[in-house]
Amino acid sequence: MADEDVVKTDLLIVGAGPAGASLACFLAAHGRKGILIAAAPGTAETPRAHITNMAGLECLRDIGLEQDCLDVATPSCNMAHTRWCRSMAGEEFARVYSWGHDPKYKGAYEEASPCNHVDLPQTLLEPILTKRAIHKGWTIRFNTRFLRLSRPSADIVISEVLDEITQKTYKIQSQYLFGSDGARSQVVRELAIPLIKKPGQGLALNVLVRADMSHLVQNRIGNLHWVFRPEEMDAPPWGWAAVVRMVRPWNEWMFIFLAAPGTDLQAEAMDASNAEYLARVRAFIGDDSVKVELRHASKWWINEVVAEYYSDGNVFCLGDATHRHPPFNGLGSNTCIQDAFNLAWKIDYVMSGKAGPKLLGSFSKERQPVGVDVITRANQGLRDHIHWQQTLGMLEPDESKRLEILAEYDDPGEKGRSRRQAFQAAIEKTTTEFHGLGIEMNQGYVSDAVYLHDEGPPPPPPVDRVRTHQITTYPGRRLPHAWLNTRSPGKRVSTIDLAGRARFCLLTGPGGQAWKDAAQAVSEALGVHIASYSIGWKQDYEDVYFDWARKREVGEDGCVLVRPDRYVAWRSQTTVSNTQQKLEGVMRSVLAL
Repeated sequence: MADEDVVKTDLLIVGAGPAGASLACFLAAHGRKGILIAAAPGTAETPRAHITNMAGLECLRDIGLEQDCLDVATPSCNMAHTRWCRSMAGEEFARVYSWGHDPKYKGAYEEASPCNHVDLPQTLLEPILTKRAIHKGWTIRFNTRFLRLSRPSADIVISEVLDEITQKTYKIQSQYLFGSDGARSQVVRELAIPLIKKPGQGLALNVLVRADMSHLVQNRIGNLHWVFRPEEMDAPPWGWAAVVRMVRPWNEWMFIFLAAPGTDLQAEAMDASNAEYLARVRAFIGDDSVKVELRHASKWWINEVVAEYYSDGNVFCLGDATHRHPPFNGLGSNTCIQDAFNLAWKIDYVMSGKAGPKLLGSFSKERQPVGVDVITRANQGLRDHIHWQQTLGMLEPDESKRLEILAEYDDPGEKGRSRRQAFQAAIEKTTTEFHGLGIEMNQGYVSDAVYLHDEGPPPPPPVDRVRTHQITTYPGRRLPHAWLNTRSPGKRVSTIDLAGRARFCLLTGPGGQAWKDAAQAVSEALGVHIASYSIGWKQDYEDVYFDWARKREVGEDGCVLVRPDRYVAWRSQTTVSNTQQKLEGVMRSVLAL
């Protein structure tokens, strides 16, 4: 093929979902441009992912996209509860606080981040990301399918792609290739990356509808509602129960229909006519006055799959291409975004000569263990619901036995009390899904891009790893959030906002001027920007609530070095005699120089 027949670019991203589109945005924030291709004709047509948590939103905040997201997202106040009910209009069996609204956990959420959880459907997130990428110089080619790759040399990838409109194939040459092409990733297949698979939990059916239920949710505020009929024996196999999810308040909804646990259904068993889908939707709404318009129906497999590794040479895979799981705990798109945020700065630093190529090996070492945790937690979140189903007798195949169990709930005596207590305990077990602050914020990294030579063992994990946020500056952990201000108070600023923005950041305090001087000298010596700030009494920023003093875990004259992705790279408990030499050695180690 003639040279002029090959499209050339430094960076090629396959897939324009949350992982690929956010990667383009993060790379653009470093001044990098490239080509993004997607087999789809445009951005997402159905809402799919929707919970955007603090960790994901912090990444978008770093490049100035947080407000764009908040402008179109449903705010946290509409996500206050998750409910269990016979129908949206009918009797309610239970409800729990969710997404930080439980008074027991609210302080922990406020302490964790300057951001809040929001409900941002993928149909609204993807246009924000692709618009930013285009405005920053990226070329996006929809209707373009990745077919195969070859690598004629260690630093060149040739990707063969198909234009779905013209049905013509052509080649794209790039220095790096990024496979963010979803659960059926062709890039992962081309690399023959092994997938670690556990038995799936069957099929689910998404039915997207327009239905104004604003009058029904006035006293039932929440974005997730489990709807089921415990005594029902003849439910359609595809519609045993449903998680009714708010898409837009309160007139657009996703009915996620589930088969009974353990049911071995083939895809054909989930097929039904639109009339059957609508009939089940109307039954689960429970109010005949509500007009329902079916907009879309699709099936999906409940997977528990993670790639054994995420990269091979100059090809990197991320997002659903590498971790596939159900939406429980709302971890999906957030993990995709954080994959991209972790990778973007490393690609830029290597391309610009600020870091050695070995830095890129840290991407898989850091993010693959996170993927394992995420798929495990999301699937456990679904399995946790089996307990309340069992206590209600919903898994009992004998109708008379099931009715007997349900009747016992009305017994005011010991038999009923035991049933009701078991149901309460089973419902409370599910709250790890709706208050998973630990699984969201405790992601820790161990790699050569983290300097651990001055440290002892990491702090022991909290007893409740899912719910409890562990605040620490131990290297490889997320920089703690603390609100700061100036001596004459102005607009408050988070420690999160001092870090990031494509550069390293060093935080110190009174007596730490030598660290600031070292940061400037090392910046000049290595050509790597290290911003530095002193926090404390009459410093650059005042620790007005003394939160940073409680969270920094180093002395006032010590320092915390933070990577561009806002993860702690290293820390020193106090000042040392050779601050510049020490800091430069740490930076060279982290950057593989």
